[in-house]
Amino acid sequence: MEAPIGHFDTAGPAPDCLDELTGPVADAVRNWSGSVPADQIVYVDTDPEWADTAVFVEHYGRELLEQSANCVVVAGKRGGGTTLAACVVLSTTRVDVNGVVRRQLGARKASFAAMDTAVGETGMEYGGITPVGLPAAWPVLVDSAVVDLPYVLVGSGRRRGKLLVPGKAFAELPGAVVLEGLGIAV
Repeated sequence: MEAPIGHFDTAGPAPDCLDELTGPVADAVRNWSGSVPADQIVYVDTDPEWADTAVFVEHYGRELLEQSANCVVVAGKRGGGTTLAACVVLSTTRVDVNGVVRRQLGARKASFAAMDTAVGETGMEYGGITPVGLPAAWPVLVDSAVVDLPYVLVGSGRRRGKLLVPGKAFAELPGAVVLEGLGIAV
């Protein structure tokens, strides 16, 4: 199969590549529902040594810089409680943690979650966290620019491999909230 974006040696429908995904991501693909069929989510095998964005796009296609999204875990705090959430923004932007995220979570303070918290709570590898397969109770804040793209490259739950997901599918993820201005130009 040829990937819908980028230049990858190995690409296939994610439901046919479940062994390449972490447990939570494989479960989410296996139980996928929504207007976008699961077989339109594509798994591409990538070298984890090329995971850094600049090296990645140089190797797999410079156009991917504008078609890639980052998924980061944030922690919103209010009183004694903490709310974990995921934020999905284009890789050419940064998450507006102290503005949009803090307000959306109703938090007094918001920050990026510690690496051990992000990894432990998601069951995914750091540097490969994806919005597909996150804990069901989490808000998944998605920048509207991500939803507008035909396909978006995101992590697969591991540093090796990526998922190519139709943009509109992000709006249908469990807990998804599409927000304008979540990603701020760098």
